[in-house]
Amino acid sequence: MTLVDRHTSCIVGWAAAPSRTEATLQALVDAAPQARFYYSDLLAVYRSLLYTPGIHTPMPNKSETFRVEGDNAELRHYLARLARRSRCFSRCIHALRRAIRLFVYLWNTRQLHRQRFPAYPAHLIDFLPAQL
Repeated sequence: MTLVDRHTSCIVGWAAAPSRTEATLQALVDAAPQARFYYSDLLAVYRSLLYTPGIHTPMPNKSETFRVEGDNAELRHYLARLARRSRCFSRCIHALRRAIRLFVYLWNTRQLHRQRFPAYPAHLIDFLPAQL
């Protein structure tokens, strides 16, 4: 589960959980930076969450959720363990969380770099810290 800033395309919140429960999603929304507007798909659990001080709008299509859907596709592209359960999967939830944490750091760093320097191409590997 991810929360994405539509302006920067940075991932501002994420959670690795076996299912989208109300408690997990509420903790994700509470920990994320406050927003004026929240958009989601039509999953019923999103309607029961508290979005303060913003306004939540469930969308029947991808007109307002395209950014998070695109970032989720990138996440599945770079982390094979999220792509196909039959071939690559995490046996340990802690390993999955560490992999997602590293991806989110690299992704956000690259997205902010691309905003400052749009003419220069940048790959995720370019932002990998030297000590790793």
